Amino acid sequence: MRVRSPQPPLRLLATTLAGTQCEAMFHSPEGFNMATANAQPLVPLALETRTALPTAEAATHLGRAPQTLRLWACNEDGPLRPLRINGRLAWRVSDLRRLLGFEVVQ
Repeated sequence: MRVRSPQPPLRLLATTLAGTQCEAMFHSPEGFNMATANAQPLVPLALETRTALPTAEAATHLGRAPQTLRLWACNEDGPLRPLRINGRLAWRVSDLRRLLGFEVVQ
């Protein structure tokens, strides 16, 4: 018969992490947000060179939650229609600019 050693109590784990980045990250006033943890700086829409953006970036430009854009795509009732690239949604930069009132120069 094999006896397993007990798991260390959480208090012990917390004391071993004290003073590390982990503690600061989880106890900071703004908390931890996985969406922004590895986020790249957002390129202004006027300077964007790509023709389409992923849902998260398009939502940030529009000031909406990414799930809102997904609902627009699913229900086909939003102000924008996405492209579907390999099963993923992409949003045309020209449509985003038009919706936000950027002047389109041809």
